Amino acid sequence: MTETGEPKQTSQLLDEAIAAFEGDSVPLGALLDALAERAFGMVLLVLALPCAIPFLYGVPQIMSLPMVFVAVQLAAGRHTLWLPESLRRRTIGKANLTDMMDKARPWLRRFERISRPRLGFLTKSPMEQVVGLLFVLFSLTIMIPLPATNTVPGIAIAIASLGFIERDGVLVVLGSLLGIAWTLFLVSVAGGAVALISDAVNAIGA
Repeated sequence: MTETGEPKQTSQLLDEAIAAFEGDSVPLGALLDALAERAFGMVLLVLALPCAIPFLYGVPQIMSLPMVFVAVQLAAGRHTLWLPESLRRRTIGKANLTDMMDKARPWLRRFERISRPRLGFLTKSPMEQVVGLLFVLFSLTIMIPLPATNTVPGIAIAIASLGFIERDGVLVVLGSLLGIAWTLFLVSVAGGAVALISDAVNAIGA
C-alpha cells in the first residue's frame, strides 16, 4: 500500500522487490512471494504474450502447459502461486531483472495510467476461481495446432491478466468475454466440420 492507502502499482512493486535483494541474483521463489497474489497475473501475462503473436507455431503450445498449471491454481482458490522447490530455488541475475524492468517500465506506466481499481469483486474470490476455470479452457484451446488458434485466446488471457495485476475488473471482463467468444467460435467450427464429414460419409455409403 502507498501512503494514501492505495495499492502499489505493478511497476513500483517490482522495483521494490528487486531492490530488496542485496546480492547479484534474485531467487524466483522470493520474487513471487514479494508479488503475493499479483504473481498469478504477472506469470500468466508473461506466458500469454508469446501466444498472442499471430502465426507463431510451437512456442504457444509449449507455453500453454505452464499456463494451465498456473490457471488451475487460480481456479482452486490459492492465494499464492505454488512452484516445486527446485524451481523456487532457481535464481535470476539481478542485473538482468533490472535491465528487463528498464525496458518494460515505460509500457507498464502507460498501462497503469489508463487502468485503475474498479469492479474489484471480479478480481477476488469467488469470481477469480470462475475466471481461473476460463483461463484453463482458453489455455487448452491454445494447444490446438491450427493456424491462429493461439492468437485470440493469448490476447484474451493477457488482457484479463492485466486486470488481475491492477485489480481492474473491467479488463478481466473484456478478456474473459473475448476468450469465451473465441471458444464458442471454435466449438461452432468443430461442429460444422463434424457435420460435413458425417454428410460426406453418408453420401459415400449411399
